[in-house]
Amino acid sequence: MRQEVILRALQKSDLGAIEDIIRRAWHYDDLAGPDTARQLAAVFLRSCLKNQTFVRVAAVDGVPVGVIMGRSDRSYRWRLREAAGQAAAILRLLASREGRAVSRIFRSVDSIDRQLLAPRRAMFQGELSFFAVREDCRGLGVGQKLFDALRTYMSREDVQRFYLFTDTSCNYGFYEHQGMRRCARQDHIFDMGGRREEMHFFLYSSPPAEQWEKADEKAGAR
Repeated sequence: MRQEVILRALQKSDLGAIEDIIRRAWHYDDLAGPDTARQLAAVFLRSCLKNQTFVRVAAVDGVPVGVIMGRSDRSYRWRLREAAGQAAAILRLLASREGRAVSRIFRSVDSIDRQLLAPRRAMFQGELSFFAVREDCRGLGVGQKLFDALRTYMSREDVQRFYLFTDTSCNYGFYEHQGMRRCARQDHIFDMGGRREEMHFFLYSSPPAEQWEKADEKAGAR
């Protein structure tokens, strides 16, 4: 029997399960040992929580299987609690040599994202800041439900265009299926413990708000 997927608000008890989704989705255990991988996931999650005005969790039997976060610039306010949580997670990561080594990779990614966005920032009024679905739950419509919830929120906030960052480690084809448009790309070669790996980083834009419904029809989302 197919299990029902419920969309709901984030709960404090969800954080561990969401960190596990992050670890698996971005293959952190391929970059570092288990303790550092957990710390990386904690840093990433808390940075996203600091940067959002909207969160929805997809849950099956009360267990998170997906999450989406977004930000409306008009509603964003700096959050002291989330900023403190992020700072504490970063300090735990930097306490180890391995943590300091992998953090350099993520600083490089952040720099690439900033370069992609800088000449285009004025186009946007919001961001899809985090979106992941547990691997064993993909293909069940979880991602579509979450994406639709974010888009409804953006429409309510009168966000005409929002952006997102993604790369070749992710299923970026999903965004194209939703009518998102790739508007910038940058390539980078990383040294992964002596192994060179090339990645492609992308900036995607939603179509103007008045075209969202047409994009939905084209994608067959509704």
